[in-house]
Amino acid sequence: MLLRIIAVGLFCSMIMSTVQADETIKKRAQESKKVVKEFMGQLKGELKAAMKAGGPVNAVNVCNKTAPVIAKNLSDKYGWEVSRTSLKARNTNNEPDAWEKKVLQQFEKRKQNGEAVKPMAHFEVVDSSGGQQFRFMKAIPTGEVCLKCHGDNLPDALKAQIDALYPDDKATGYKLGDIRGAFSIAQPM
Repeated sequence: MLLRIIAVGLFCSMIMSTVQADETIKKRAQESKKVVKEFMGQLKGELKAAMKAGGPVNAVNVCNKTAPVIAKNLSDKYGWEVSRTSLKARNTNNEPDAWEKKVLQQFEKRKQNGEAVKPMAHFEVVDSSGGQQFRFMKAIPTGEVCLKCHGDNLPDALKAQIDALYPDDKATGYKLGDIRGAFSIAQPM
C-alpha cells in the first residue's frame, strides 16, 4: 500500500512538473510574440518614413542600417538573440542557421497546405552547444509594399542600390502573400 501511495505521488509530481514546464514555454512564446510585434512596429515605422522621404531606394538603407540596430537594441533589452532570417536572404548576415532553415521550410509546407502566413509561428526548446534554448519564429508575409524592393522588375536605381549594399542578394522575385522570411528569437533556458 505504501509503495502504491509513493508511486501515485511520484506520478502526480511528474504531471505537475510537465504542466509547469508547458506553462513556462507558453509564457515564453507570448513574450516572444510581444518582442516580434515591437520589432515589426519599429521597423515598419522606419520603412514608412523612408519610403515617404525617398522611396524604395531610401527604404533599402533602412533595412541595411536601421534594422540591424533595432535587432541589437531588442537583443540587449531582453537578453535574447533577436533577428530576421529568410530562405532567400538579402543580407548574408541574416542567413538561417540549421534550425531556422528547417522551420522556414516547414512554414513553406504549411502555406502550401493552405495555412495563412500572417499568424504563422513556431516555437520549441532545442539543445544547442551552450545548453537548452527556447527558439521562436514568426513568419513575415510579403505585402504589397514589400514587392517594391523584393518583387520582380525593380527600377534600375533601386537595383543598383541593392547591388551596392548586398552583392549576394537573393531576396527578389517574391509574390504577394509569399513567406518573405521570419523574425527569430533564441532565449537561454
